[in-house]
Amino acid sequence: MTAPNPPADDLSDFAELMSHEQEFLSPRDRIDPEVRRKRRRRGLIITGACIFVLLAAAGVYIGWALTAPVDPPAVTTQTPQVPAVDAASIATPPAGASAISIAGADAYLGEGASGIWSSSGTGEPLPIASITKLITALVILDASPLASVDDPGPTITFGKADHDLYDRYYVQGATIAPMPTGTSMSLRDALAAMLIPSASNYAEALSSHVFGSQSAFLGATRDWLAAQGLTGTTITEPTGISPRNTSTPVDLVAIGKLAAANPVIAQIVATPSITLPGAGLLYNTNGLLGTSGITGLKTGTLGEGTYSLLYTATLVVGTTDPLAVTGVILGGSSRDSVNAGVLAALDGVRSGFHEVPVATPDQEVGTISTPWGSSARLVIG
Repeated sequence: MTAPNPPADDLSDFAELMSHEQEFLSPRDRIDPEVRRKRRRRGLIITGACIFVLLAAAGVYIGWALTAPVDPPAVTTQTPQVPAVDAASIATPPAGASAISIAGADAYLGEGASGIWSSSGTGEPLPIASITKLITALVILDASPLASVDDPGPTITFGKADHDLYDRYYVQGATIAPMPTGTSMSLRDALAAMLIPSASNYAEALSSHVFGSQSAFLGATRDWLAAQGLTGTTITEPTGISPRNTSTPVDLVAIGKLAAANPVIAQIVATPSITLPGAGLLYNTNGLLGTSGITGLKTGTLGEGTYSLLYTATLVVGTTDPLAVTGVILGGSSRDSVNAGVLAALDGVRSGFHEVPVATPDQEVGTISTPWGSSARLVIG
């Protein structure tokens, strides 16, 4: 049997239906799958390239922004008002001449403060009395130096001629210390006997032992003074008993610094008392030692009405480093007036230093403004 043929109308309807179904398919569904894959790959490549370009551009901009020069911020400041204080005032001592030098405060006293900072009276040479013994010690140690403060140096034995000096200087009214015949003493101890009690007999005996004669000692002293540039100083004998032993305040300040820089002399002149073989217990003639920061150096007395003192002191002032002071007073009317003049000078230096508040916490001292519009206050922490 054969199937009956469909009616013609049905076939036409089916064909029409199939043509409509083809219309509903999208162009993408009608493209070959391989073509679709290629197009998708090309789209991804283009998209990636675009993203890379955008990121690169962003990186270049960020780098430029981070390194591009920026105008500095505008800063305005105002200086706090500092209370006015009086400058140091050094009292003029009632003496023939004086001078004072201060080291360690150049920032406050100005450059060159280590020179003569204050002076009074004449600048001409004046008798220096027993300050001479400090020069005698410097000349002796220049010829026979000690290796350290603990080095006693060579041993010196004093004979009858040395012992006779005791009586000779006693008659002249000079300061003396016992020196029995046959006494042996180290060079360092002999220097102590000369400087601490200011024993004139030890000054002559020691200088003669070291140089062989007083003529040789005086020649060495002249050479030493010339080498140090101390043209205003004249020494005719080792003790200072002669008024022809003279010096200027400027020279004496320089001599004081040389003595203070010598560790052996500096230690001796800072010793209040000492006991030595043959000489016994000896006291320092510098009654100001240890007072108001005074560390040395040497007194000088030439009869009534002529008192002098070459001194060093260490002053602690506020938060600065300690001040090293070297000063001299020549030709005072009494020991008390000289001591009072020294203390007044040191007090004047000390009182000239003040701790002054320059600002307080939270005090505004300025403003800062940036080119991009931000601003802030400058405030003391």
